[in-house]
Amino acid sequence: MHSTYFPQLSFNCSGPSSLSCIGSSQKRKSILLQLIEDQESSAFWPRRTGNKLSKFNLAISDRNMNYHLILTRQCNLNCVYCHGGETTDNTEIQYSLNDLADFLIKDRTSITLLLYGGEPTLRIPLMTQIMDRVPNARFMLQTNGLLLNQIPPECARKFHSVLVSIDGSREVTDGYRLEGVYDRVVDNVRRLRSVGFKGDIVARMVVSQQSDIYLDVRHLLDLEDPRFDHVHWQLNVVWDAEGNWTDFDSWVEESYKPGITLLVNEWVEKMEDGIIEGIVPFLPVMYSLLTGKSSRLRCGSGLDTFAIHVDGSIGICPISPDWEFSIVGDIRATAPSTLRDVMQVEEPCPSCEEFGICGGRCLFANRQRLWGDEGFYKVCDTVKHLISTLRGQMPRVAKLIEDGQISLDTFDYPEFNNGCEIIP
Repeated sequence: MHSTYFPQLSFNCSGPSSLSCIGSSQKRKSILLQLIEDQESSAFWPRRTGNKLSKFNLAISDRNMNYHLILTRQCNLNCVYCHGGETTDNTEIQYSLNDLADFLIKDRTSITLLLYGGEPTLRIPLMTQIMDRVPNARFMLQTNGLLLNQIPPECARKFHSVLVSIDGSREVTDGYRLEGVYDRVVDNVRRLRSVGFKGDIVARMVVSQQSDIYLDVRHLLDLEDPRFDHVHWQLNVVWDAEGNWTDFDSWVEESYKPGITLLVNEWVEKMEDGIIEGIVPFLPVMYSLLTGKSSRLRCGSGLDTFAIHVDGSIGICPISPDWEFSIVGDIRATAPSTLRDVMQVEEPCPSCEEFGICGGRCLFANRQRLWGDEGFYKVCDTVKHLISTLRGQMPRVAKLIEDGQISLDTFDYPEFNNGCEIIP
């Protein structure tokens, strides 16, 4: 791959898992088969017989498959923008771990399981069973953080990334969630580090009318104990829970857009000192701008990222189990290979001038416009502002890379899909 700004710059991968960077497909297959032979005592599913990873008829893909695994639809909070999980009678998993194992063993890619809810830490025994049963999967966790301290340390250390819901300052977080939530989450994140977790801790914000994007992102970036490696946010623009918005348009023009501009400017200023802060919506977008590498839908929904709902159905996204259009299979009847690229965003996204950078923002919103077309375009306008602001700073960032003050590779985030949608 070559860079738009750095045409002679090539990107080299290292490490045994970076097979996509090693020559031809046949050569990658040869190397992978050798790795399997070297570790042939390692069973993919240790509690089942006959399911050892076979070195024959192994389909090798350059793209991982990612599954949001819904452990329960129950939640232990009642946030103003969500309203407490699900009211359905069917909140718990209705398939067996054997069913899950039989489905995943058919997937010959590198598998990431993103544990999700409801609130997944309400089902810690189930969580540990799954992690024991699927030891070779890569695990991510998205949690409100209230029970994070209840996860056994040996289990917690297995996660590659942990996304913790926290919306900014104490006042904002507790206002959206519940009094005392901020302090409890911060304490539990601190404990996660103390038990030896070395992975990526992401502060995952929901941004709504009481949010000041600049102040709340800066608050989380500036925390030192605990320290969040990255900060990500999603705008509260899928649902319209009563009372969430009284004047969205004014908030965007008077608060959100100016805050994004200020964040971007300060983000680049810090690069002069060699510091690249982990602002998730900025990093990969800037990487695309610098390299000229376009992106498909960045969250991967309908492409290589799916949700396994509690009834065993497979959906394009964890937030939409009750929309028929979003269900694309069932773990008891669907081959993983048939899922890849099963659904893509439709117009107007592909015709947009920013499609190669944005990728479409949200497949669910593209297909099911709960805000109508007018609201859809209003949200698009916030994305275009973010991209244009980053584009304005791109030459300055490129010069810092060229001068060796910062590294291009730092912008290539995330390493694996960790549940961050990237585009707010």
